[in-house]
Amino acid sequence: MRYLSIPNSNLTVSEIGLGCMRLGELDYCDAEKLVLASVEEGVNFFDHADIYGDGRCEEVFGAVLRNSPGLRSKIIIQSKCGIREGHYDSSAEHILASVEGSLKRLNTDYLDVLLIHRPDALTDFEEVGRAFKKLRMEKKVRYFGVSNMNSAQIEILQKNLPNKLIFNQLHFNVVHASLIDEIIYTNLKSDFAGGLLDYMRLHDITMQAWSPLQISLDEGTYLDNPEYPELNAKLEEIGKKYGLSKATVALAWILRHPAKIQVIAGTTKVEHLRELVKASGIEITRKEWYELYLSAGRTLP
Repeated sequence: MRYLSIPNSNLTVSEIGLGCMRLGELDYCDAEKLVLASVEEGVNFFDHADIYGDGRCEEVFGAVLRNSPGLRSKIIIQSKCGIREGHYDSSAEHILASVEGSLKRLNTDYLDVLLIHRPDALTDFEEVGRAFKKLRMEKKVRYFGVSNMNSAQIEILQKNLPNKLIFNQLHFNVVHASLIDEIIYTNLKSDFAGGLLDYMRLHDITMQAWSPLQISLDEGTYLDNPEYPELNAKLEEIGKKYGLSKATVALAWILRHPAKIQVIAGTTKVEHLRELVKASGIEITRKEWYELYLSAGRTLP
């Protein structure tokens, strides 16, 4: 496993982290096997959110920590808050209450990282800043970041914080790659002018890629999807060259980018986890990277 030194922090994280969104679907024994197998494979980063499984995912993970003395000091735990039933809530009251709930469920005294889960149209950024400062002062959260936010939202929040935001978690993969499209098609398409990936590189904000194998939350995976025959053929071709599965090659495509992206892999199966972590340390060629990008239905200008 390769590791990333995260700017503006003392965190060194595995470039593949375990996404725990479906951990609550497992019974305790299977959840424990998954977490401990992750650590055996070099994964030291675990991504949670207060809404995952309505809190059960954090509870199950907390039980694993309770029964595994010494594990907490070896791992990095991230959680997210801000999504409530039917609306978003980035109020200080909700942020503080959410963290208290997560700490209790996770059976820990602190979170290494807290992210705002989704942009809230009613965000008072000064209020969020005050909540973050309080949590940091009370040593309940060490570092902060955001998820699914654009550069302007990040800028406004950042000006209300004394410490740097270190992560932005975004949906990103070879199919869902608008962050790359807006770079490739600069000056050609009016709707590609955001430059979010370049912005994050400029400001030392590490991108975390969620759902690396999913087209969207509704459409499922692109692997073996009949809508993406060329992509799947190319994934298989490159996989045979490196002795990897198509899923592993798909993760290697993300990790090949020089922005030093961290992949959040949301599997619940130990065998799938062991397969995916093989992407760490595999560097596909520049030509292969572009072949995969184009095989998802794009052309170069």
